[in-house]
Amino acid sequence: MAKKRVGIIFGGKSAEHEVSLQSAKNIVDAIDTDKYEPVLIGIDKEGRWHLNDQSTYLLNEENPKLIQLNKSNDNIALIPGESDKQLIHAANAHQLAQLDVVFPIVHGTLGEDGSLQGMLRIANLPFVGPSVLSSSICMDKDIAKRLLTAAGIRVAKGLAFKRSQKSAIDFEKAAAELGTPMFIKPANQGSSVGVSKVSTKEEFDAGIAAAFQYDHKLIVEESLIGREIECAVLGNEDPQASQLGEVLPQTEFYSYESKYIDEKGADLAIPADLTEDEAKRLQEAAVAAFQALECEGLARVDFFLTEQGEIYVNEVNTLPGFTKISMYPKLWEISGVPYKELINRLIDMGIERHEQDNQLKSTVWED
Repeated sequence: MAKKRVGIIFGGKSAEHEVSLQSAKNIVDAIDTDKYEPVLIGIDKEGRWHLNDQSTYLLNEENPKLIQLNKSNDNIALIPGESDKQLIHAANAHQLAQLDVVFPIVHGTLGEDGSLQGMLRIANLPFVGPSVLSSSICMDKDIAKRLLTAAGIRVAKGLAFKRSQKSAIDFEKAAAELGTPMFIKPANQGSSVGVSKVSTKEEFDAGIAAAFQYDHKLIVEESLIGREIECAVLGNEDPQASQLGEVLPQTEFYSYESKYIDEKGADLAIPADLTEDEAKRLQEAAVAAFQALECEGLARVDFFLTEQGEIYVNEVNTLPGFTKISMYPKLWEISGVPYKELINRLIDMGIERHEQDNQLKSTVWED
């Protein structure tokens, strides 16, 4: 049987570019080359697409702080349509061999916010992970919190502000409603990029300014006191929850550096020390949140578990990190799905959904 050609798209213009490079490296190293032929497509910080060779696609690949995309001279472009000519060389329009499926691992803006997913849908290419709708919903923490609340799922109390409302953002009013400390977050970012924990007006003002550097909308949230529990969810129509993990930050909060650079920045208790009842309730809440936000394929659901046993959803990440210290693959490993098998399942689910999409009618009139 011929190997399936899997386009691994990574990098991107977002603040999580380097995280994406690390995730791609781990996927490329683990993918089953007996079944798949990986095709590496790196997106640089200017948005250009590069066809990369597996032996040279990264620079400083062992150093998360210095890792870089090794730009090739082989730029490619994508053409929408039903044909087998979606990918061409940008310089001479020469057709590339058809991809069977795409594994997008571009974290953050333009990667997991529905933008890339929409382009792949228009190009009629199967892809791993959630759809356009769920990707965009989950990327916007404000919208996701509204939908989770409507579904009866607890979330932290918060206030949302657009840039045009900046003059109305007041520390005293926010503190009176949410208490201190508070968290300030860009509404459309992940990996703790642009997040600040604040207690004073000076910190508050600096946090507002920092968040608006990354997005046109931010949220100010109450600080919940509780254990940070994470659950990996896998599936399309019948999603399954993994065992649970706990984040034990060694810093003020679980920052970008703690997640992806400093292996000592947080301890990960895998599996988490939970009672059977706690674990069951968290797994059920993870699946409920996954379905409420129309997720497909994969997502990592992050919780706070209070001393009173209350469960709050903090975030639903539709394209979680796949680095060597990332929680998502680690949780499935202890749940009986090794890294290589996890990749297999995700690819199969992407192809399955694409086949179902192509069965839908695209015209009202019959010939």
